[in-house]
Amino acid sequence: METIDLKTQISNLVKLQTIDSEIYSLKYEKESKPREIQAMEDSFEEKKKHLSEIEKNLLDLQKARKEKELELATKEESTKKLQGQLYSLKTNKEYQAMLQQIQDAKADASVIEDRILQIFDLADKGKIETDREKHRLQEEEKLFLDQKKKVEERVKEIDERLTQLEGFRKQVIPDIDSKIMVQYERILKNRDGLAIVTAKDNSCQGCNMFVPPQVINLIKMYEHLVTCEMCNRILYIEE
Repeated sequence: METIDLKTQISNLVKLQTIDSEIYSLKYEKESKPREIQAMEDSFEEKKKHLSEIEKNLLDLQKARKEKELELATKEESTKKLQGQLYSLKTNKEYQAMLQQIQDAKADASVIEDRILQIFDLADKGKIETDREKHRLQEEEKLFLDQKKKVEERVKEIDERLTQLEGFRKQVIPDIDSKIMVQYERILKNRDGLAIVTAKDNSCQGCNMFVPPQVINLIKMYEHLVTCEMCNRILYIEE
């Protein structure tokens, strides 16, 4: 039966772990990219929504102004009719009553004119704000598209690097005993991509827990794989 050179096996595992650590890191980064793009899109949509609200307010003001202008025109027409009837009245009482109606109508018209001027002022400010927000949104859109493009380019870079790393992985795996590989893969999956770590200064570099001297001696003997009692990762000593 062929004897396994455990020291060489551990050396190969360390090589594989270096590759796998980068693979896990890149996959984690890639998984975060859709959320990153979504966050940018949500932020941009909120800004578009804000512009839509401003534009709607401006349209409402323009509509209100037209309604008031129509109301003013109706009031002025009514006043003219009253003034036309003024001299056809026969009694002083009727004449005074008609004068009062005309004065009331003019007072109402004056209030409407004041409101139209207020709306004009609000609409002018609304137009300035709308134009400013449109310009700002155009700049925001350029920035958003640029950032989105960079994220998409980064995803492409990650995919290319992952393909390269998978190639490196396939080169290392044949040099590792199948049983050791099964154990390594199981730990790798359960420990977030970190299966083999150094025992340095009597401490596991995977979970920072204490490694007793007798365990350190077992690692140095290279008779079998030694794992951390706390995190179950494979331990080795850097030489």
